Amino acid sequence: MRYLFIFILSLGSFCSLQAQEQTAKLLQETARTLVQKGDFDNAILVLERAKQQEPDNIDILRDLCFASYLKRDFSKAIETGKELVEKPNADQQSFQLLGLAYKAIAEYKECGKMYRAGLRKFPNSGVILNEYAELFALENDLDEAINYWEKGIEADPGYSSNYYNATMYYLRKGNWIRAVLYGENFVNLESYSARTTEIKTGLYDAYKNLFTPASILLLQNAKTTSAFEKEILGMLAKAGAGSKETINIDRLISIRTRFLLEWLQGKQKIYPFRLFDQQQYLLNQGLFEAYHYWLFGAAGADINQAWQKTHAKEAEAYTKFQQSRVFKIPAGEYYFAH
Repeated sequence: MRYLFIFILSLGSFCSLQAQEQTAKLLQETARTLVQKGDFDNAILVLERAKQQEPDNIDILRDLCFASYLKRDFSKAIETGKELVEKPNADQQSFQLLGLAYKAIAEYKECGKMYRAGLRKFPNSGVILNEYAELFALENDLDEAINYWEKGIEADPGYSSNYYNATMYYLRKGNWIRAVLYGENFVNLESYSARTTEIKTGLYDAYKNLFTPASILLLQNAKTTSAFEKEILGMLAKAGAGSKETINIDRLISIRTRFLLEWLQGKQKIYPFRLFDQQQYLLNQGLFEAYHYWLFGAAGADINQAWQKTHAKEAEAYTKFQQSRVFKIPAGEYYFAH
């Protein structure tokens, strides 16, 4: 009887604990629904109740920090974010959220200190490296910002935001070779967003600038141009030589096809590069032209629409390919100077 009584007590405690966990989870789900509706006040109240039940649950703390940020209660967001990043199981997003709150009130010194702590814990985090770089950009220290965007690309090549910011930086600086390489990687990593359209337009402009008189030679002689980039520039110059045609999509297809065929004959073994592997696949599958109209079509919408009408089969085949694959850049393919 005694053992039965103990068992019943234990079972009751277990059921009580299970119910509590379910309640905390339910509260969190309710809060997320309220956030989606823009009811941040009630979402925060519900999350506070969930936190009382599970004070060490980082998912609840993250949601509370984010809801406070959205409400523009930055003091509350920072208070919760500090508590969050001090948890042993705090993740990269925890540092990102606290950083957003610090940036919102221009508390850059504390924000930088926090990012450095995050990088000690996650030294190869593309997320934190990008956020830290953006902090330097806010302080108009673009030299340090690009240094961290480059580090983010090298350490975490699958995280798209470092490519986006680096591409925008190099477009402004006139480093056309770095802009076209990073920009094309970006749009393959992040194929459907407002940022994608922006970078596509920048890519087309960068190629037009790249093939203006003396641009390639100037970049070949630049101190920041790596041996890898110089090889690419030399082959692009060769592929585009002997023609005075204006740069347009069809001209770019011709130049980039000649470049790719020469690159694959030898340089791809020295410098394995995922982007060129993908281009080779598209060329072999008869999708290279469709890819280019997708890649550069935003810069000439009328031309792109006309091509789509006359090449509906190819356009559909490329769309199916793109929707069926995930573009992944492996580690170790970083050949750039910074």
